[in-house]
Amino acid sequence: MKGIIGILFAVIVLVSCNSQKVYSDFDISYAKSGGIAPVYENLLIKGNSAHYSFEGQGKKYKQDFKVSDEDLKKLDHVLSQNNFRRIQEDHKKLYDNVSTSINIKKGTNEGSKTDASMIMPNFKTNWNNILTAFQEIINNNVKKQ
Repeated sequence: MKGIIGILFAVIVLVSCNSQKVYSDFDISYAKSGGIAPVYENLLIKGNSAHYSFEGQGKKYKQDFKVSDEDLKKLDHVLSQNNFRRIQEDHKKLYDNVSTSINIKKGTNEGSKTDASMIMPNFKTNWNNILTAFQEIINNNVKKQ
């Protein structure tokens, strides 16, 4: 009896660990969250595989899809052209704000940036160009119901 319980416990632990793997094993992440009426949007990319989730405004989506090599090259080009690594974050306190975080774990644009406390004024155009590139990937690949 103890053996069966032990095996069952091990299976439960493994399943719960694997279900969170999609949220920790990625090369590129785009996460948008917060606000007075909270919204949670995530795009996680590992190689050419992408996981998208959205929750808010009474809606909930989850979808896996493939990102083309062309889209990845375009995204990398936009990150480089807009000096992702040099974008400076402001450190003002903001409350009830929808913020976006971008985390790049490999390549020449490796780094992490967020507009949770805003982006310094002279980098806002660069930041918006990068956000647009991510939004294009979402809009072109996610089929919202």
